[in-house]
Amino acid sequence: MTFYQQLVEATAAERGHLLAAPIITNALNQRISREDYIAFLTQAYHHVRHTVPLLMAAGSRIDGNREWLRDALAEYIEEELGHQEWILNDIAVCGGDREQARLSQPSAATELMVAYAYDMVQRVNPLGFFGMVFVLEGTSTSIASRAAECIGQHLKLPPEAFSYLSSHGALDISHMHFFEGLMNRIDDPAEQALIIHSAKMFFQLYGNIFRSLGHNQHSVAA
Repeated sequence: MTFYQQLVEATAAERGHLLAAPIITNALNQRISREDYIAFLTQAYHHVRHTVPLLMAAGSRIDGNREWLRDALAEYIEEELGHQEWILNDIAVCGGDREQARLSQPSAATELMVAYAYDMVQRVNPLGFFGMVFVLEGTSTSIASRAAECIGQHLKLPPEAFSYLSSHGALDISHMHFFEGLMNRIDDPAEQALIIHSAKMFFQLYGNIFRSLGHNQHSVAA
């Protein structure tokens, strides 16, 4: 079994817990409100805007014997530039206030996930950041495009309201193939264990963001 396969298998329970978050099941079953979708996008903005800084920080801490890994992070940076602006554009198309979203405070759950990511990169080991990459991009490939289709049909929103979800659903499929190849070059058991631990933590932290949303105050009944 490759290390990537081990990573997928070792985190199956945590992945299932994340995907069972009420706002995700509501979205896929066309029971989500416009307010909930904007709330999701707002929290997405607050963590996505840190993606490039985190990638840069991780790249700066990769040791000189792994230039191939630094090169991979540079490639990720090029792909991720400006994605937070896509999210603000989506908010505006939905009728939300993009500047209000930009200036708002992240939820506690979002702030904690971002803080853990920086701590992992700067204090523990930059390789742990790949746990976050696995969680965010793996979740996108499994539900992003389907969620965009379901939400769009239910709320009668145009395709322009889903530039973040739709693009990531397709883009992250190629990213995950690239990621799989990278992970299969990590052969140190301690580093493998760190990445698995990090991924489990990020599944929990990312799931907490989803569970902080919705609370049925805006959810639409079937």
